[in-house]
Amino acid sequence: MTRTEALVAAADAHSAHTYDPLPVVIATADGAWVTDVEGRRYLDFLAGYSALNFGHGHPRLVAAAKAQLERVTLTSRAFHHDRFAAFCTELAELCGKEMVLPMNTGAEAVETAVKTARKWGYRVKGVPAGRAKIVVAGGNFHGRTTTVISFSTDPEARADYGPYTPGFEIVPYGDLTAMRAAVTENTVAVLLEPIQGESGVVVPPEGYLTGVRELTRERDVLFVADEIQSGLGRTGRTFACEHEGVVPDMYVLGKALGGGVLPVSAVVADAEVLGVFRPGEHGSTFGGNPLACAVALEVIAMLRTGEFQERAAELGDLLHGRLAEMTGSGRVTAVRGRGLWAGVDVDPAVGSGRAVAERLMERGVLVKETHGVTVRVAPPLTVGEEDLEWGVEQLWEVLSAP
Repeated sequence: MTRTEALVAAADAHSAHTYDPLPVVIATADGAWVTDVEGRRYLDFLAGYSALNFGHGHPRLVAAAKAQLERVTLTSRAFHHDRFAAFCTELAELCGKEMVLPMNTGAEAVETAVKTARKWGYRVKGVPAGRAKIVVAGGNFHGRTTTVISFSTDPEARADYGPYTPGFEIVPYGDLTAMRAAVTENTVAVLLEPIQGESGVVVPPEGYLTGVRELTRERDVLFVADEIQSGLGRTGRTFACEHEGVVPDMYVLGKALGGGVLPVSAVVADAEVLGVFRPGEHGSTFGGNPLACAVALEVIAMLRTGEFQERAAELGDLLHGRLAEMTGSGRVTAVRGRGLWAGVDVDPAVGSGRAVAERLMERGVLVKETHGVTVRVAPPLTVGEEDLEWGVEQLWEVLSAP
């Protein structure tokens, strides 16, 4: 038995089987590359589902974490600490908003957004108690908590977890007519991913986000953008909403906000929205801790230069240009995405998305499938152009193999 086989077997024996990872055991990583316990290197074409936008072990982020580790890592929110004010101020400025509510994971941030929208609906809009509704889109992925899976349309995410949390209306993604019909006087928010990641990097029709923004303003409803995967540079802009010039009422952020170093998430909005909270009504022991704030502050500083957004846009053009060439091959049925983010639908005759991922792993490229036939491509924004070209070439070789 190899070391990889032994470690996979031990993991299978002693951990709950909530994931089905590829049989590779990573030991070290640097930039866009990882090395397994056998010493073999792989190009990371997943980047932790966008948590690793800046690559593995970015020196600026590691330095920020190390420096803070030697000072203080946790105070709880019972006391102030000297990194908190700067984190909230600078993240609010990056988003063009006034206030920040920090959490840890993306799912926590979505839960926080739901609670914020409901509280705003009752205290500001005047919705009758217990009547608040939030409109969401089919095919969404906002996390795996009980409330979040209550408005999922994925049977695997929902099965055996009922009874489900009420208060949500699901409409087809990209359908403005259905959205308009679903919004009533008791609707407090529309919650959307500007690009749906888990569904296969689904980009909505042109004008959809603009239409949602107009509708929510017209009906006095909050527009909540879940930019956990799509935000912070991934699509070639700081936020995916920017591709339509849209500014939501509330950003939900996570993943890359922690630089791939630790979980950091946040809800960002103006005071009219986040100002509805009073002490004791919501919180988190680790949310906004000193270590998280130190790393996130460095992430914000890196994004302020615009270099990572520009790199994602330029390399994204290269990526999508190469992938577009595959769509006429009879082996790829569709390619979607923006920036350094793509969903590649593989013809079932070629194999499943999982089979393609396994063959790519054998060639030294790591990706992950979703929804059976879709392979997601999302390398770190720091990936080299030659490495990107090589990784795409490996995908083509796998798809072209007899």
